[in-house]
Parts: sequence; structure tokens; C-alpha cells
Amino acid sequence: MSRFADDTALIVVDLQPDFMPGGALACFDGDAIVPAIARLLERRDYGTVVATQDWHPRAHASFAAQHAGRAPFEVIDLHGAPQTLWPEHCVQGTPGAALDARVDWTPADLILRKGTGVQVDSYSAFRENHGPNGARPRTGLAGWLRERGIAEVHVCGLARDVCVLWTAQDAQAEGFRVRFLWDLTRPVAPDGDAPTRQALAQAGIGLG
Repeated sequence: MSRFADDTALIVVDLQPDFMPGGALACFDGDAIVPAIARLLERRDYGTVVATQDWHPRAHASFAAQHAGRAPFEVIDLHGAPQTLWPEHCVQGTPGAALDARVDWTPADLILRKGTGVQVDSYSAFRENHGPNGARPRTGLAGWLRERGIAEVHVCGLARDVCVLWTAQDAQAEGFRVRFLWDLTRPVAPDGDAPTRQALAQAGIGLG
């Protein structure tokens, strides 16, 4: 029996080897959250579980290698919006793009692959980043959750200051109650924590 109400879902964001220490785009202390997230799923604490999976084509527009003279972590204008350029990571079909093997993903009801379009990055589980037409296309997750009667989502995973934050913000914008499981997230780098806390406070998103 789940610990949380049936209208509450867990979203585990991008728990993948490329975001772990030693990976292509390592998050600070990223592996520290894996055991606790594994226990959450093992205990069946949530009746609905979503896992997201970064799943990029090899020539993805967010990769610095696709922009001559640019280096990872530079910011460019892409489709009229700021875009951080990243090291190549989570390339479709590579070991670094797999879901972390230390977690039993059997309880996951949905595995949502994101960032699959060559020209559009996708941080959030709910909406892609800005595309060529200037819009942020929906992934369909909000409708899927509503069809299951979900009113509240708890978010965790990697990276705290990018994909987890954007997922929480977009979940709130879609009308869901949101709890940000701070201790079950890690940032790309520690200096991202202060802006993340500020963004969450401004949005009124609670920490769990």
C-alpha cells in the first residue's frame, strides 16, 4: 500500500549515468541520492511513478560540439531564448543514457524520454525548451497525470538547478500542487543552489 494519497505522483528526473560522478555531465555528488530514491520505489511509497530519461540525438543542438568555436557551459541564443551549451551527454542508445541500474524501475508507470528532437533541448518533464517557432511544446505528461487523477507531484533527481527545477516550475504552471524533494536532488555545481532556492521561494514551491 502506498504511503502517499492516490492523487500524488513521484517524478524522478534523469537519474542516468552521464549525470553521475565520472559521467559526461556529472552533477555534484549526484550518486548520493540514488540509494534513497531506490528505497522509495522499492517501498512502493507512490501509487504513480514517472521517470524521465534524457535521450538526445548525437548531433543535438544543445551540445557545444555542434557550434564551432563554442565551449561547454557557454550560453548562446537558440530560437530566441538563452541556451546553455553542454558536453555531449545522454546520447540515444549509449550506456550513459540508460536509467541508473542501481534502481529497480519496475514500479515506474511511465518512462518519459525527452530531448529527442535535434533542434530543441528539453529540461522539464512537462514542456520542451523553446523551439524554432518560439514556443515550448508540451510533452503530454500533464494530461497523462490528470487522466490518472493526479493533483500533486513530488519531484526529485538530477540536476537540481536545471531539469528538476524546470519540472517543478512547469508542474505548478500546469496547476499541480508541487513538493520539491530537496534532499533527493543534486545540482550541476553547488553555486547553483542559491538561485534555485530563490526561484522556488518566489514560486511558492515547498521543499520536502
